[in-house]
Amino acid sequence: MKHTKIKLCIVLLFWLGLTGLQAQETVSSAGGNASGTGGSVSYSVGQVAYNYTARSGGFSQSEGVQQAYEITNITGIKTLLDITSQYAAFPNPTTDFIRLKVRDVSLENMFYQLSDMSGKLLEYKKVKDNETTIVMSQLQPATYFLKVIQNTKEVKLFKIIKH
Repeated sequence: MKHTKIKLCIVLLFWLGLTGLQAQETVSSAGGNASGTGGSVSYSVGQVAYNYTARSGGFSQSEGVQQAYEITNITGIKTLLDITSQYAAFPNPTTDFIRLKVRDVSLENMFYQLSDMSGKLLEYKKVKDNETTIVMSQLQPATYFLKVIQNTKEVKLFKIIKH
């Protein structure tokens, strides 16, 4: 009888401990990704709760289902090109395609190369227009690198996230 009461108390305490645990949970009725010329966004409909806290020094905290992706523009490459030249790759992150937009530079001897994280070359083509569409729908969700090359020199490198 004494052992039964002890076992019952242990089970009751264990159950009470589990009810106090908290985690992110959602029951979304719908959701998806939307993209345009200004970028892309991930959304969900029916999200139960969301908290946003802004802190000093530019730090912010978001609690909820949708969390931000890491979008990095690698800029450590020095070039001798005109400072007004511009390169853009969007939408990033992507699901189906990337648009490579080149402005204010000569397209002569300009190529792009798409490679995976291990450095395996997936695509290498000449840039023929100021805006080039690169199809990525056949690739697995992962991180890729898109290099813009002119006259055998790397002039821009993008980190592309595909999901």
